[in-house]
Amino acid sequence: MTDTPKDSRRQHSAPVVDGLGKSASRAMLRAVGFTDDDFSKPQVGIASTWSQVTPCNSHIDGLADEARVGADGAGGKGVIFNTITISDGIANGTEGMKYSLVSREVIADSIETVAGCEGFDGLVAIGGCDKNMPGCLIGLARLDRPSVFVYGGTILPGENHTDIVSVFEAVGAHAKGDLDLIDVKHIEETAIPGPGACGGMYTANTMASAIEALGMSLPGSSAQNAVSQAKRDDCAAAGAQVLELLERDIRPSHIMTREAFENAITLVITLGGSTNAVLHLIAMANSVGVALSLDDFTRLGKKVPVLADLRPSGHYMMSELVEIGGIQPLMKMLLDAGLLHGDCLTVTGRTLAENLAGVAPYPDDQRIIAPLDAPLKPESHLRILHGNLAPEGAVAKITGKEGVRFTGTARVFGSEEEAQARINDGTVVAGDVVVIRYEGPRGGPGMREMLTPTSAIMGRGLGDSVALITDGRFSGGSHGFVVGHITPEAFDGGPLALVEDGDEITIDAEADTITVALHEAELERRRAAWQQPAPRYRRGVLAKYARTVSSASTGAVTDLPD
Repeated sequence: MTDTPKDSRRQHSAPVVDGLGKSASRAMLRAVGFTDDDFSKPQVGIASTWSQVTPCNSHIDGLADEARVGADGAGGKGVIFNTITISDGIANGTEGMKYSLVSREVIADSIETVAGCEGFDGLVAIGGCDKNMPGCLIGLARLDRPSVFVYGGTILPGENHTDIVSVFEAVGAHAKGDLDLIDVKHIEETAIPGPGACGGMYTANTMASAIEALGMSLPGSSAQNAVSQAKRDDCAAAGAQVLELLERDIRPSHIMTREAFENAITLVITLGGSTNAVLHLIAMANSVGVALSLDDFTRLGKKVPVLADLRPSGHYMMSELVEIGGIQPLMKMLLDAGLLHGDCLTVTGRTLAENLAGVAPYPDDQRIIAPLDAPLKPESHLRILHGNLAPEGAVAKITGKEGVRFTGTARVFGSEEEAQARINDGTVVAGDVVVIRYEGPRGGPGMREMLTPTSAIMGRGLGDSVALITDGRFSGGSHGFVVGHITPEAFDGGPLALVEDGDEITIDAEADTITVALHEAELERRRAAWQQPAPRYRRGVLAKYARTVSSASTGAVTDLPD
C-alpha cells in the first residue's frame, strides 16, 4: 500500500491510518465498519452523552446517529463514542450530588482523551444536561479542532404545567401541610413526561442558549424540543457542517473570543438564566485562553435588562419559547439595539449578524419576551456581591420579585443535609439567613447545588422571608433570596467559616454587598481559633478533584495554567 496524497482536512487522522506502517490500525478499524474508501475521508468524532441515567440524555443515542449520517453524507467518516453524564435532578440533596460538578471535568477530559488518541479531525458533541454541556465545550476548546455543539433539546411540560421543580416544591408544600401525599405522588408521576432537559430557564436551557450565542451551535439549536424532527435535522446538519469547517479550517479558538463570551453573558442575562452560567462561562473561557472574570458579569449587567418571563422566577417554559421562535428573534432585538457583537464568527462560517439578518420578530401577541423599552428588570438579575463575607466575590440571582435587600439572623449549618432537616422540621423561621458552609469546590468537595433546601423554603411559603447563603451553588431551578459561590470558601478559611448562629447578615443587591455585622477584630479573633476540617475524601475522584480544583470565582476548573 502506498501513502495517500496529503489532505489538509485530515491533519489528525492521516497519521493514524495512512501508509503501510498503519496496517494494524486499519485492521482494527475495519472490524468496526471502516471500508477502503473510509480511510481517505476526514474522521468526525461524535461525542454522545447518551445514557439511561436521566431523561435529559435518554434519547441522545438516536441524535448521535443522525449526526453520524450527516457527517458521512458530507464526505466524512463519522465515529460515535460516549462520555458520561450524571443527573442533578436525581442526585440533589444526597452525597452523590458531590460528583455533579466533578463530572464536568471528567467529560471534558474524556472527550479530549478519546479525540486526542484516535485522531479525529473534527467533532460534534451532543449534550443534554447541566454539566455535560460546558464539559463538552471545554473538551472541544482544548482540542481546538473544527467542531459543532448540539443541544439535546428541552422536555415538554408535565400535566398542569409542571416540571421537576414542581416536584421539589411539592415536597416542601407537604411539609407545610398544604399538599397531601396523594397530590405529591400525582405531581411526581406526571411532571416528567419524556426525554429532554428540565423545562424552565434552568441551567441546561441557560447553557444551551449561551452556547448558541457564543457561536458554537447552529442557529436554533438551543430552542428545540428534544423529541422533534427539528432536533433530528439539527444533528444531521451539525455533522455535515463539520466538513465545511474542516475545509475552511474554522476552529473553536476562532469562534470563542472575548466578544463572543460577552454575547453569551448578555443573552443569559436577558433570559433570566441560571447562576451556574457564571461558573461555566468562566471555565469555558479559561479552556480557550480568554480572560473572563466576575467583573465582566457586573460590567455587562449594568446595561443589559432581563426580558424573559421564564421559570423558575417567571411563568413560561422553554417549549413555549420554542413555539414563538426560540432565542433567534431575541438575539436580533439585542443586535439591533447594539447589545451584541455582530461581527463574531460562528460555526455556520458566517458572522452572528449574518446569521440573524433574515430572522423575523416574535409574534405581536406573545407575552414571554418583554420589549426592550419595558423590561422585567432594567439591569441584570445576576449580581456579583462583595463584602466582608465574600472578599473574592459571590453570585446571587435577584429578579426583584424577592426584593433587593435582606437583613436577617444567621442560622448556621455544616452541610446541606443538616440544613434540609431543620427547614423541614420548622426550625428555620422567618427572618433567618440559612448559612450552608463547607460545600464549596474543595470543602464539599464538589460544590453541590442547593435545589432541595431552596425548594423546601419556597414550598413552606418562606421564599420572601428567609434567605440562604452558601459556598456551594444553586440549581437553575432555585429561586428566592439566595447567594452562592461565596469565596474564599469556608474550607479554605474564608469568612463564611467564622459565622456563628445569631450573627446579623445583610445582603444588598443594589449596593452588591454581602456582609456580616462584625468588627474586623472579632473576625480576627474567630479566625485565630478556627481549624480547617479534615478532608471528607482521601482517595478517589472526589479527593483528586479537591486537590486540583480552583476557586469558584475562577470557574472551579482543574487545569488552571501555571
